[in-house]
Amino acid sequence: MANHEHSTKQTRQQRPHFEVVDLFCGIGGLSYGLKTAGFHILAGYDLDWTCQYAYETNTGGTFNYRDVNTITGDEINKLYSKRKNTIRVLAGCAPCQPFSSYAFKNKQKDPNKYDLLYQFGRLVEEVRPDIVTMENVTQILNFKAKPVLQDFIDKLQSLGYSVDARPVYCPDYGIPQTRKRLVLLASRLGEIKLIPPTHDKAHYITLREVIGNLPPLEDGETSPNDPLHRAKSLSPINKQRIRATPYGGSWRDWPEELKLQCHKTERGSSFGSVYGRMVWEKPAPTMTTQCTGLGNGRFGHPEQNRAITAREAAMIQTFPMDYKFFEDEKNVSIVKASRYIGNAVPPKLGEIVGISIKNHINQTI
Repeated sequence: MANHEHSTKQTRQQRPHFEVVDLFCGIGGLSYGLKTAGFHILAGYDLDWTCQYAYETNTGGTFNYRDVNTITGDEINKLYSKRKNTIRVLAGCAPCQPFSSYAFKNKQKDPNKYDLLYQFGRLVEEVRPDIVTMENVTQILNFKAKPVLQDFIDKLQSLGYSVDARPVYCPDYGIPQTRKRLVLLASRLGEIKLIPPTHDKAHYITLREVIGNLPPLEDGETSPNDPLHRAKSLSPINKQRIRATPYGGSWRDWPEELKLQCHKTERGSSFGSVYGRMVWEKPAPTMTTQCTGLGNGRFGHPEQNRAITAREAAMIQTFPMDYKFFEDEKNVSIVKASRYIGNAVPPKLGEIVGISIKNHINQTI
């Protein structure tokens, strides 16, 4: 019996301890997913100070309101513990807007944002963590203006990291939206790869499975038990439009008098999903920072005459019901909530990354 207890104690002491510092952390979607996988979250860095409450409350890490350009490797290294068998993870999701196809069609570009991934690379070089993980939009794979991703990969490989960077279709991993993301994993300890898909097309999580049991709402109405489950009010003309939109349909199904002038142009006619309704039997479309607005994409409820609520968007993004977005939960900002949720890494994807890292460590050590 004594020998068995000694063996168990020894195994427990040798079990790896995972510690995470998260750059560009937002409200903590990636950190929370890693925490769910059993990682210890030390700290997050972000330039949106309003994310502090959500990040610290849900992940247990310390939020630092800082510009990544001012962070040093020494500062980050002091955060990691000196305990034995610690696996140091440096994570981050550099803001992706400059790399998206939408940004190049519709927005002024901020050239400074292109450099955020280079700053990430600088910190990897200064910190030399055991594991690096990064998530971004898939367009960064073919970004023409600057080879930022390849430069980042080259930097990691020059420092001795094995790198796996691949596009991920979120439904393949149990995330109920058609989001496509680039996921990068890098390790100094040997070859590392994302785990194989956990779901096939026949078993994708559907919209009905996720939000089908929430209380029905009219536009402008709030659930008495959930301030995040609030539908934005619609103008009289938009009320007519959503009523004229059939199941799975969009503005293309409206009578001529309800159509917007922009939809009648060649460019406008290409946005066929705008003002569209989702369908129950499939995953939702990608959640964006404006997903609670009817005219911003296919964000109409499948049956109810309204756009989806922030609660529905959060559930589609795999945030649990008990995730705390605001300290004052009675007076929530739907605009802020939509931005937080749309910008976040789905926690489930963070968990998949964490499981992949653990598998890698178990096979390596």
